[in-house]
Amino acid sequence: MYGPSHLRTFLAVAQTLSFTQAARRLGLRQSTVSQHVRRLEDATGRQLFSRDTHSVELTEDGEAMLGFARRLLEVQEQATAFFTGTRLRGRLRFGASEDFVLTRLPEILERFRSDHPEVDLELTVELSGTLHEQLAAGKLDLVLAKRRPQDPRGELVWHDRLVWIGAERLRLDPDRPVPLIVYPPPGITRALALEALEREGRAWRIACTSGSLNGLIAAARAGLGVMAHSHGLVPPGLVRVPDRAGLPELGEVDFVVVHGRRHGAERGAADALAAAILSGGDRLHPGRRG
Repeated sequence: MYGPSHLRTFLAVAQTLSFTQAARRLGLRQSTVSQHVRRLEDATGRQLFSRDTHSVELTEDGEAMLGFARRLLEVQEQATAFFTGTRLRGRLRFGASEDFVLTRLPEILERFRSDHPEVDLELTVELSGTLHEQLAAGKLDLVLAKRRPQDPRGELVWHDRLVWIGAERLRLDPDRPVPLIVYPPPGITRALALEALEREGRAWRIACTSGSLNGLIAAARAGLGVMAHSHGLVPPGLVRVPDRAGLPELGEVDFVVVHGRRHGAERGAADALAAAILSGGDRLHPGRRG
């Protein structure tokens, strides 16, 4: 009833909220992606996406289908691995950006470890910019991190916009420099925040610098300033700064998985983990169910 290819296409559209990006990720034509979604909607008898010329959003039934699609594909992959007798081995050096500290990434990694117990998984949590540098230097095999929208590297997990966030009680004085809570260089959100403020000619000052997301959150909750953050990953206890504060638009950001240059067993393990992240990418959204 629910073909695996249709389910994979559905997950790709659900995670990127773009038929074009989903087609690019899957190596399909956009018309094929539309056809897969239409056939899945015909099979369920429900509309899974609400879409117009400008946006794609999951319906309530689409949100429910996320969990079902992911579990159906996981069972199929387990059966395939069992009957083909393929067992991945080797060392896999995986880097994840600080953005995912508070998400359900540990569930994806736990499942990967359970499915591939002979893979030695080494996890590095760092800034996205640092992870890209380590990948280029051959120190990591796979990275899950942010990239700028114009950067061609990596497979898209999801696309998001950046927003200003802070404590709900925080009030910004328009006559004083904007107090910023930022990662140290080469943080991507730091660079985008500074570029946006300088483009608007808005004065700013650094109120807090920390390489730890928890450190930034603590400073923001204390009302020390504002920080640029993914709209889909706003931490508990913080809110989006209202438009009346007059802060400039920050633009958009992509979250991607990027492979290193290794081959053989390590490449096979990296491919398997990348596939698990791509198929379970909706788990990285705190607001998503399932």
